[in-house]
Amino acid sequence: MSKLSLKLLTDTWIVADWEEYQQAIADVKATNINKFKSYYYQGHLRLEMSPVSFDHAKDHTSLIYAVTLFPAIKAIPSVILDTCSFQKIGFRECQPDIACYFREKADIIPSGTGIVNLNLYPVPDLAIEISKTSLLDDLGTKRSLYEDLGVAEYWVVNVQNAEIVAYTMTNGGSWRIRESLVLPGLAITVLEEALHQSRTINQSQVSAWLMSQFQS
Repeated sequence: MSKLSLKLLTDTWIVADWEEYQQAIADVKATNINKFKSYYYQGHLRLEMSPVSFDHAKDHTSLIYAVTLFPAIKAIPSVILDTCSFQKIGFRECQPDIACYFREKADIIPSGTGIVNLNLYPVPDLAIEISKTSLLDDLGTKRSLYEDLGVAEYWVVNVQNAEIVAYTMTNGGSWRIRESLVLPGLAITVLEEALHQSRTINQSQVSAWLMSQFQS
C-alpha cells in the first residue's frame, strides 16, 4: 500500500473484518510509519495518522500530569498509560490517548505485557481522547465503543475550546458529569481552567497551580 492510498483511508471508519484490519495495520507498518492509532468496532476499522498540533500535544501532556498527580496526592494507587492498545481479539480494539487504572486494578497487569488482552485483563477505569480534528467521532462512535467495552468513565478534551466533555458509563449508556466518579473530588472545571491557563503560561506554572488546587 502506497502512502498516498493509505492517506485516503485514514481518519474514517471503513468496513472490514478482523483479518482485513490486521492486514491494514501491517500495511501501515510496512510504510515505516510508526506513530498511528488504530480502532476496530462493529465490523469497521479506523486508522488515525493526523499530524499532532502544538496545543493538542500540550493538552495531552497536561492531562497526563493531572491524572497522575491527583491520585498520588490522594494516595490512590494508579497506573496511567499513554496511547496503549487494548484488544478483544476478533471484535474490538482501541488506543485511547490516555488510559487509567485505579485502586485494585493498578497492580493487575504485569510488566512485559504487549497489547492489553481484555479477555484476560480488566478494561481501564478512565479513557481520555484529546480531540482537535476528531471531536465529533470521539463524542460519537468512540464513545459507543468505550461504552460497549465497559469503561467506567470517558473524557473528551476539545482542544479548540480548552473544554472537557466527561461521561460516566454504566449499563451500556453514558451520562455527562462535572466531577469525576472514579476520582472523587476531582472537578472537571479545575482541569478546564488548567487547559485555559496553558494557553498563556508555561506548563511548569500550570503544574504548580494544579498541585495547589489538588492539595487544598
